[in-house]
Amino acid sequence: MFKEVTFSYNILSDPDKRRQYDSAGFEAVELESQELELDLSSLGAVNTMFAALFSKLGVPIKTTVSATVLEEALNGVVDIHPLPLGLPICRKVEKQCAHFYSVTITEEEARDGFVCRVQSSDKSKFKLLYFDQEESGGLSLALQEDSAKTGKVTSAGMYFLCFPVYRLDHTVNSIAAAKDADAAFFKKLDGFQPYEITELKAGTHVFAVYGDNFFKSASYSIEALCAAPFMEEKANLRAVEAEILAKRAEISKFETEYREVLAQFTEMSSRYAQEMQAIDEFLRQRNEIHASYTTAPPMKRSSNKRRNKGSIRETKEDAQVRDKKPSTRDRPKKKKWFNIHLKVDKRKPC
Repeated sequence: MFKEVTFSYNILSDPDKRRQYDSAGFEAVELESQELELDLSSLGAVNTMFAALFSKLGVPIKTTVSATVLEEALNGVVDIHPLPLGLPICRKVEKQCAHFYSVTITEEEARDGFVCRVQSSDKSKFKLLYFDQEESGGLSLALQEDSAKTGKVTSAGMYFLCFPVYRLDHTVNSIAAAKDADAAFFKKLDGFQPYEITELKAGTHVFAVYGDNFFKSASYSIEALCAAPFMEEKANLRAVEAEILAKRAEISKFETEYREVLAQFTEMSSRYAQEMQAIDEFLRQRNEIHASYTTAPPMKRSSNKRRNKGSIRETKEDAQVRDKKPSTRDRPKKKKWFNIHLKVDKRKPC
C-alpha cells in the first residue's frame, strides 16, 4: 500500500505527469512514471516527513539530484577537490548538497581499470555521481549510483574495468512487486543492467558525493583505486555477473512454469473446498433420513427444560427444609435453678 501511495505521489507531484493524468487517465502515465524520481530539495517539510516515513517502512523511493546542484555544475561554479589514487578521504556533506572531486589517471591505469567507491559507516544515504566535462568548462551528469545497505554500512561504487560491469537498481518494478507477492522474487533481477560506460580514458575525471538524507548531513569515505593489483577480483566479478545473467534467464523460464502450476494448484484447492462441502451436505442429509425412521413423537426441548427447572427447584426446597433449625419458640421450656421454690422457716436462722 505504501509503495502504491508513493507511486501515485510521484505522478501527482510532477506538473507534466499530472496534466497527462487529468487529460487521459492513469494509463497515460503508468509506463513512463516507473522512472519518476523525487527532488527532495523541492519538497516542503510535511512532504519530506512523509517521504522519510515511507522510506523507514521499506518503500524504495527514487530521488533525483537537486536541480540547483546540477545547474551549478553545468555553469562551472562548483569547488573541485583533488582525490589521489589509493588515499581515502572522509568528510560530511549536507543534505541535498554535493562534494566534487577530480581524479587523474594515466594511460596504463586506464587500461588496467579504475574503481571509485564510497561508503558510510553510519548508514547515511548518498549518491555517487560521475560528470562529463563540457567544452564550455561546465559539468554534465553522466552516471549516478545510489547507495545501498551492504552489511553494517551503506556503499556505492563505479567500476570501469574495460569489460561490461553491471549495476542493480532495487526500485525497478517495485510497484508491480507490491501488487503481486511472487513478483518480488521473479523481478528481483530485472534491475540488473550494464553500466553505460565501461572504461575511462587517460586524463582528469570528476566525481561527486551527493547527500541524499532527508533531514541530516551524510558522513562518507571516498576512495579511488587503480584495478591493477586486483586481477583476481576482476576475474571473479566477471564470472559471478555472468552467472547472475544466466540465472535471470533461467528464472524467467521458471516463472512461466511456476505460474502454470500455481494456477492448477489454485484450481485444485477450489475444487477441494467444493468437494468437501458437497460431502458434508450429503452426510447431513443421510443423518436426517436415518432419524426419520421412528414412530416416537419428536422430543420437545422446552418441556425437558421446564421439567428440569422444576426438579431443581424442588431439590432446593428440600435442602432448605433439612437445613432449617428449630427456633427458640419451638423448644420446650426448662426450669432454671434460680426459679426453684424452696420452703424456708423464717423463724429459724439460716
